[in-house]
Amino acid sequence: MSTLPPPEPTPAGPGVPPPQLVRSPLSDGEWHRLHPLTPLLRGGLFLIVVIGIVFANLRDRLLYIFLPWLAPGVGDEVVEWEQVGGDPVDFIIANNLYVLAGVAVLAVLIVLVAVFYTSWRFHTFRITEDDVEVRSGILFRTQRRAPLDRVQGVNLTRPMIARLLGMAKLEVVGAGTDANVKLEYLSTANAEAVRADILRLASGRRLAMTAGPGGAAAPRQAGRVASLSQTVGREITGLIEGPEAPVAERESVVHIPVGRLVASHVLSASTLGLLFAVVAIVIGVSQGVTWLLLGFVPAIIGFGAYWVRSIVRSLRYSIAPTPDGVRITFGLFTTITEIVPPGRVHAVEVTQGVFWRPAGWWTIRINRLTGRSAADSTTDQFTTVLPVGTAADVERVLRLLQPSLPDDERALIVRQGMFGPTDDDTFTNTPKRAWWIRPFSYRRNGFRLTDDVLLMRRGVVWRKLVILPLARLQSFGLYQGPLDRASRVTNVRAHVVTGPVSPFLAAVDRDSALALFDDVARGSVRATLADRTHRWAEDETVPTPPPGAVPAALVSTARDLDVPAGPPPAGPVTVGTAAPPVPPPPAGYTVAAEPGKDRA
Repeated sequence: MSTLPPPEPTPAGPGVPPPQLVRSPLSDGEWHRLHPLTPLLRGGLFLIVVIGIVFANLRDRLLYIFLPWLAPGVGDEVVEWEQVGGDPVDFIIANNLYVLAGVAVLAVLIVLVAVFYTSWRFHTFRITEDDVEVRSGILFRTQRRAPLDRVQGVNLTRPMIARLLGMAKLEVVGAGTDANVKLEYLSTANAEAVRADILRLASGRRLAMTAGPGGAAAPRQAGRVASLSQTVGREITGLIEGPEAPVAERESVVHIPVGRLVASHVLSASTLGLLFAVVAIVIGVSQGVTWLLLGFVPAIIGFGAYWVRSIVRSLRYSIAPTPDGVRITFGLFTTITEIVPPGRVHAVEVTQGVFWRPAGWWTIRINRLTGRSAADSTTDQFTTVLPVGTAADVERVLRLLQPSLPDDERALIVRQGMFGPTDDDTFTNTPKRAWWIRPFSYRRNGFRLTDDVLLMRRGVVWRKLVILPLARLQSFGLYQGPLDRASRVTNVRAHVVTGPVSPFLAAVDRDSALALFDDVARGSVRATLADRTHRWAEDETVPTPPPGAVPAALVSTARDLDVPAGPPPAGPVTVGTAAPPVPPPPAGYTVAAEPGKDRA
């Protein structure tokens, strides 16, 4: 007797996510509204502040209206204000128009509440199998869509007031400027469940192992009013003990003590500049130059606020691996948890300032698509993945950011790339004939190419190591000026997405740079074809091809180039017409190419 496999569940309609892949009731492909308290957090707090300012300015008059025995002298002042010309409040008091004024204020409040409520009713979202959509606006409608196969990350933000009410803001990071889709606000439990569903759908995972027992969705929460006191108590405890884990994930691989975090800000070039400014103010004031107080004191106050805000923002930092990428959490009062899926890091830079060298501290920044505009001041917090850490911390973080690197290669990067050059240095450094271009760092200034990444090492006062995944390179160029021609060197620049990392290297030997150009072009094509991070979980369900079979990416590429698919032939394969060898470019010629294209 044979047993037939159970039929797979079918979606309820076009674009509806498969039931076995989603757990939240909000991820059913239908339109849903945000949390009912969203108008309070988005506009109500501003209204409360305005009302507070009005009440503070009208305190004496309100006492005269409602509690006249507490302000007996205000009546005479009202008469004086009316005689001088007065204002609307004086006119209302003098003419006893309290009822009419109250009705007008009530009408304004009703209109504002109606606007907030209507805005909430018209602000809806849905999660389908292919994208996340948000519709908003009353008179002018706006609809935004974030394709799941272009998701660069998912951020979960818990502002101070929102987390006390058990709410959070979800931000789906898109691949473009100002391309993010925000869901503000959802309950914390719903935000966490929706985030997991979005990442699961974006990953290409199609196994029922991601669902709970029986593939059932998570039960809905209890009533918000009944659980509000428990929520506030739990969140206050979270402020004291640390942010709660959003999902069941491993602990952070790096721990940053508070003392190290504060000391890293003290031992910085900006702090040194602040000390110089304070000394200049003291000396100037002692000599009678008082205008320095007006010019520098506001700047010092602003710097102090930025300094404290930077420390508070970096508190409770943690970084950990998850099935859907690297999870980074930071913030004391406003907690931000972001998950960067695999393959979304375009460049990594490990930096050590001269003031950090005795302590052995380093920082790591990355270039990634944040989906924010260039004028957004919060972009920096999404590109710093390690505020301050030891060399061991750097190695752990690099293991998360570049998991494809073998352990011996990663150890070599730390030993030679960060602390080099060493006696067994494998980097190609600036030739001695060009020492005058980089007189202090020419021994350290160099590059190294592996099968997966391109390394650029430079700097002595500020040590920097740039790690560029070949699969993420947009183009690669060589640039040469008149002084470079005299020393037979050239400058190398890799082009990646915009960010704090500058993949530039000067004074590279011309012949070595030309060889690097060809190697990077071939390596980028090879790495791009082998890259599977577009749908990072598909390899869980795709069977391993038999020996001798051509990968699917190579088959599609061969079809586009009119090359017959199948096992690779014994000899070399010629695609199209063989081009003659390309001679070295003439002096002063700029060489640039994109991965996968011929050299210009």
